[in-house]
Amino acid sequence: DKRMSCCEKEGQSKTVERNATSSNATSNSSVAEMTKEYYGKTLQSSSDLKTNACTTGCKPPRHIASIISEIHPEVNDKYYGCGLILPSAILGTNILDLGSGSGRDVYLLSKCVGENGSVFGVDMTPEQLEVAQKHVQYHTEKFGYSKPNVQFRHGYIEKLGDVGLKDASFDVVVSNCVINLSDDKESVLRETFRVLKDGGELYFSDVYADRRIPQELRSDPVLHGECLSGAMYWNDFLNLAKKIGFIDPRLVEDSPISIASEKIKEKLGDIQFYSATYRLFKLASLESHCEDYGQVAIYKGGIEQEEKSFRLDAHHVFPKGKAVLICGNTASMIQETRYRTYFDVIGDRTNHFGIFEGCGYSIPFQSSKSPSSKPLSGCC
Repeated sequence: DKRMSCCEKEGQSKTVERNATSSNATSNSSVAEMTKEYYGKTLQSSSDLKTNACTTGCKPPRHIASIISEIHPEVNDKYYGCGLILPSAILGTNILDLGSGSGRDVYLLSKCVGENGSVFGVDMTPEQLEVAQKHVQYHTEKFGYSKPNVQFRHGYIEKLGDVGLKDASFDVVVSNCVINLSDDKESVLRETFRVLKDGGELYFSDVYADRRIPQELRSDPVLHGECLSGAMYWNDFLNLAKKIGFIDPRLVEDSPISIASEKIKEKLGDIQFYSATYRLFKLASLESHCEDYGQVAIYKGGIEQEEKSFRLDAHHVFPKGKAVLICGNTASMIQETRYRTYFDVIGDRTNHFGIFEGCGYSIPFQSSKSPSSKPLSGCC
C-alpha cells in the first residue's frame, strides 16, 4: 500500500509517553499558553524546529505529493506534523481535524473528500488560524469547487462542545502531532469518541515514548513545543484508548525520532521516542482481544490507490480476491464501517474457536500446548 506504508516498520509497536495527570501535572491553562507561544510566536516556519519530532520524515506517495503541491506555500511553510493522516475511502465524508494549525492537512483532506464532503479544523493558536482562514478561497478555486468545503474554528480540542460540535457528527477525526501537546488527553479522546458517528474512526499520527516522562521535563517549553515532553508512554495510551471506548487500537505505521541537538539529548537521557499512526474505531461490537470465529474476508477492490490490495493496519493486508482468515474485531472493522462495500465477509460469531494465536495473548496453561501445535492463521 503506497498510501500508508512509506515510513512503516511492520510488526513493531510504537512507544508513547503519557502526559501529566492530576496534581503533579502542569496546569491545563499554562500548558495551553506554552503551546500557543511556541507555535504562534517562537516558530515562524518548520525550519525553526529543533528536532524531527514535528516533521513528516518520509516522502509522500506521488498522488499525495501532487495535492500538496497545489496547497498555498504559506500554509505548507507553517506545517508541523509527524505523519500522513489520510485514511482511504473518504470521498464524501465529514472529517474533523484536531489542532488543524495552518490548515495543511485540512486542505489536503478537502481535495480528497471532494466537493460533497467537508473538513472542519479546530485550533487554539490565533496566528495559525489566521494563515488557514486567509487561504480558504484560494483552495476553493484551486480545487475547482463552487463553494468552500472547509471551516476553521478557534477552540480547544479538549472542549469540542464549546465550538458547537454535536454528538455523532463526523465520519472520521484526524490529528497530526497535536494530542501530545494537550495536558488533558483523556478529555481529547473522550470528546473525539463523542463526536464520532458509530462506525467512525480516529486516524491520527503522534509522538510516543518508551516510558513515562519525568515530571521535571514536562514543563520545559522547548521539549513541550517539540512534541517530546508531552508524548504518551505507549502502554498508557493503549489503556486510555480502551478506557474511553476505542477497544482495539490498530497501529498503522511507525518510525523512530532522531534528536540532533546534544543539549536536548542530554536532558532526555535514555528515553526513546517514536512517531506512530494509529486508527481507533468507534464500534460497540469490538472485544478486548482478537477472538477466532472462523471468519474469512475477501477484498473486492475498488478503493482508490489500493485497487490491488487493501492495508487495514500494520498486520492486516488484504490482496484483492484472496480469502483471508480474520478475527472478530477485524470483521467488525470492515463490516460495520465505510469499508463494508469493498468486502465480502464469510461467517459470523456463531462458532467460537478461542483466541487467535499470535495476538499477544494465548491460553496460559502450558499443559494445553502440544509440541506440534502451530497457529492456523497470522491474522494478528
